[in-house]
Amino acid sequence: MSDQKIDRRKFVQGSTVAAAVSAFPAGVEAAGPSPDKLRIALIGCGGRGTGAAAQALAADDRAELWAMGDIDQKAIDRSREVLKKNADEKRVNLAPEREFTGLDAIDRIVEMPEIDVVILTTPPGFRPFHFEAAVQAGKHVFMEKPVAVDGPGVRKILQGAAEAKAKNLKVGVGFNRRHSPIHHEVISRLHDGIIGDIPWIQIFNCRSDVNKRNPREAGMTELEFQVKNWYYFTWLSGDFSVEQSVHEYDVVRWIKNEANPVKCQGQGGRLVRTGPMNGQIYDHFSIDYEFADGSNVTTQHRHIPKCWSWFGEKIHGTKGSAELSFKRNGIITPSDPDAKGFRGKETGNSYELEHVALFNAIREGREFNEAERGAYGSLFAIMGRMAAYTGKEVTWESALNSTEQIAINPKSWDDIPPLLPDENELYRVPKPGVPLHAKV
Repeated sequence: MSDQKIDRRKFVQGSTVAAAVSAFPAGVEAAGPSPDKLRIALIGCGGRGTGAAAQALAADDRAELWAMGDIDQKAIDRSREVLKKNADEKRVNLAPEREFTGLDAIDRIVEMPEIDVVILTTPPGFRPFHFEAAVQAGKHVFMEKPVAVDGPGVRKILQGAAEAKAKNLKVGVGFNRRHSPIHHEVISRLHDGIIGDIPWIQIFNCRSDVNKRNPREAGMTELEFQVKNWYYFTWLSGDFSVEQSVHEYDVVRWIKNEANPVKCQGQGGRLVRTGPMNGQIYDHFSIDYEFADGSNVTTQHRHIPKCWSWFGEKIHGTKGSAELSFKRNGIITPSDPDAKGFRGKETGNSYELEHVALFNAIREGREFNEAERGAYGSLFAIMGRMAAYTGKEVTWESALNSTEQIAINPKSWDDIPPLLPDENELYRVPKPGVPLHAKV
């Protein structure tokens, strides 16, 4: 969230990426006159939500933050103050009657006719339900990744994508690498065949833990405890291989011209994430995927301190190799010593550029809908988690059509979450061969 600042106008005018994100299909009719202002509502005011709102305001000097929603007023207060310090205070145009707390904040916000765009940054398990509500209310949407945590959620996103397209609503998804100059540069060269065919790609997400735990307080319901520690519960986060590594899965789909894997198998477990405060998620995975053309994607995901750390993709071709890293570096190394390679670093702020693309589409009335891509990138990660949890081979079709809905859309803090602790406040960890929510 502390990415470097850039001159947005100069970048958008001169960058090849600007051309890429503005190259919408010809013949798309404008929806109407461009609004002078775009009024934004932020739903989910944690660190990522605050960052997304700041980046949206930086991306368009006629955008203003008009409403906020969260389960906790303290989160709204913190987010508001951060945004006022880091953005034009006049465009953080909030009022107490436009700040909503509670599980139903989304419903009250999308009812507001003056809202143009909603930013959805609540825990991923809620995303399909919130996206559905926003689209039904006729709002443009920016939603963070992943967009779902299970097959039913993916299908709901796909349904919402179709409805949004029919209503000429614009949808952005937080796969910021799709708007990254260095990723465009490297992947365009891969598509041009600089390293030949690509039979094998490696994904790595190996680093330390990434989140904090909130203690169980007096009077707190079980649902509230889990939502406030959402990262550590699969029904809310999808597990870390989905919540975090989904970026890498999306990059692989991009490299492979949006192809989806046929099947996968893998394993995972917990070595250091133990005890009540770590919920039920794993701290390591290894998943192998197979594609229809016989190519493979192998993955390593590990969140364990004091170990080898790297986050990105290593791409192996028949005529060389390439890599893209989380530190926004790109390297291409052809095997032919006479061929020219490539080495570069990120030159723009992809977290702002993804909002530039969305807002340009809204103002110009052009088609822009990243929801389907978000759904398939998320499913790519979800099927791997399913394989590790069950110990079985999982096909793309079986994951997409799965009836195992692990996420819920609660309306009251007294609602029962999908998973309950035992008498020692421990949660059953997924084990191969045992259904995720079986009683044992």
